[in-house]
Amino acid sequence: MSDSKLFQDFLPVSTEEWENLINKDLKGADYERKLVWKTDEGFKVKPYYRAEDLESIDYLNTLPDDYPFTRGDKKENNNWEVVQEVNDSDPETANKIAADVLKKGATMITFNAKEIDNAEKMSTLLTGIDLTKFGVRFSHAKDYEKLTALFVEFVTGKGLDVKTIRGGIDFAPIVYFLKKNKFYISQEGDLAQLVNIYNMTMDMPNFKIVNVNGLAIHNAGATIVQELGYALGIANEYLAYATGRNIPVDQFAPRMEMTLSIGSNYFMEIAKLRAIRLLWATMVEQYAPQCDCHTTLYVNSVASSWNKTLYDPYVNMLRATTEGMSAAIGGTDAMTLKPFDTAYKEDDDFSRRITRNVQIILKEESFFDKVVDPAAGSYYIESMTDAIAEHAWALFQHIETEGGMIVLIKKGEVKAEVEKSCQKRDMDMATRRSILLGTNQYPNINESMQDKIEKYMDLEDDSPGLKTYRGAMAFEKLRLATEEYAKSNGRPKVFLFKIGNVNFRQARAGFVTNFFGCAGYEIVDNAGFNTVDEGIDAALKAGANLIVICSSDEEYGTLGVEIANKITSTYDTKVVVAGNPVDFIDTLRNAGVYDFIHMKTNVLESLKGYNDLLL
Repeated sequence: MSDSKLFQDFLPVSTEEWENLINKDLKGADYERKLVWKTDEGFKVKPYYRAEDLESIDYLNTLPDDYPFTRGDKKENNNWEVVQEVNDSDPETANKIAADVLKKGATMITFNAKEIDNAEKMSTLLTGIDLTKFGVRFSHAKDYEKLTALFVEFVTGKGLDVKTIRGGIDFAPIVYFLKKNKFYISQEGDLAQLVNIYNMTMDMPNFKIVNVNGLAIHNAGATIVQELGYALGIANEYLAYATGRNIPVDQFAPRMEMTLSIGSNYFMEIAKLRAIRLLWATMVEQYAPQCDCHTTLYVNSVASSWNKTLYDPYVNMLRATTEGMSAAIGGTDAMTLKPFDTAYKEDDDFSRRITRNVQIILKEESFFDKVVDPAAGSYYIESMTDAIAEHAWALFQHIETEGGMIVLIKKGEVKAEVEKSCQKRDMDMATRRSILLGTNQYPNINESMQDKIEKYMDLEDDSPGLKTYRGAMAFEKLRLATEEYAKSNGRPKVFLFKIGNVNFRQARAGFVTNFFGCAGYEIVDNAGFNTVDEGIDAALKAGANLIVICSSDEEYGTLGVEIANKITSTYDTKVVVAGNPVDFIDTLRNAGVYDFIHMKTNVLESLKGYNDLLL
């Protein structure tokens, strides 16, 4: 059969035909509620996309390394820097760790430069590291201008070709201001430092001198649109200042890098990296560079801390894997993944190795570094790229209309808007609209983490401005309180009183197990009971603190009332109903039922109440 005959058997299907079929299958259900995803970013995601959805997007015919660089500036491959964070601030220890990880696949190191304040310490830190082969980045410095001077002194003292030096410094004065409500020195002093750092590194074109740190905004709970829009606003402040001091945009813009988060929203994160390059090129173009090549953006992707968890920490390995895939497919220039145990201890050789090997596998076994922009042409990802870009650009325009990012920070608007987004994400976590596996859904009930904690990441961020946050922290505090109580008293026991309709009781018992497991309670399971008295006897023998009736709504009106009456009239044990039997709620409450838990329950607030009751 020829190709033409084959395609004759598969005639085109119009959007109208698809929609008619979908509505038929919905059987009157609300299309938007059932199938349209309303994102935190403020736009809607349709259940499917077609070629016609791309008709209004004008950059689709560009190639990689073509303006506006939505497809990136790489043509030969999709290679990226495998970055390993070395968090130990002692120069000698950090040097040993760096030397080891560079032998094992890392291509760039991010050093904690907190203690690097003289030439001897800089030399100790970098001894034996081939700076013409491997990149270095510096974070947490007390004085970035002095640090840069020490680094330049070290490089020139070794007689190295400065044009081969790559890496950068985490100099981010505006984000520091956003978090601390103050600049390193002062607004003018910090921006003047930026010019000084530029001047002393003019001969190091591959060394980035300012970090537009969107990651810090993300880790405070921001949406993707806020992360990109505010990052653009920050970048524009630096560009305006530098060009206002007669530094050509063609020379300054390439010396900037943007550090963005990589979260768990797989396709959206791919689209985010594509969108930011489009937005960056559009913004820099307004400064009239001599060459479009200077409107490209160096993207440093760092895994989100917001979604990392204390409990079930090995799930963090899976999160790191999907995050790494998103960053690679999105065309990142450098990638840092978080150790799986970052929420409760300092990284070690094993956790560093795992995060490094994720990237090495993506390169050496999956060949993600061989194909440039594999997402190009995807109806869904291209549509998401366009939607993110549109909304982030609108936010950037708002920032500029109001006088720029520094003005907005001083007004308190940025902090307020990010905190509003964080509160919404928090509520989604509390009601399980958003899932962190092992934390607010499907917990490992018998897991104990309290004695493994060496440091509890970001539990108390004392920043007076924008605060770092993790989505799991509220649930973790509940469970840690249960663990502390259990040391002397044992864990609270939840007895599953399964009776009646087999399908309903099993489904609701599973729901209850997940529900109370999130607080670390002991779940007493069983095969179910044929009579009320049999179940009550078993529950009392188990020494249950809570007895949760698991049955069907109809049977709650009879069996549920009987169980509640018999228990609460004689015993102190609280009786809970799994479900929301609206026709019998008043009757059940009158019979002594303490609470009802169901899909619409705010899990976090409910568990806080139970902890107050039982611990």
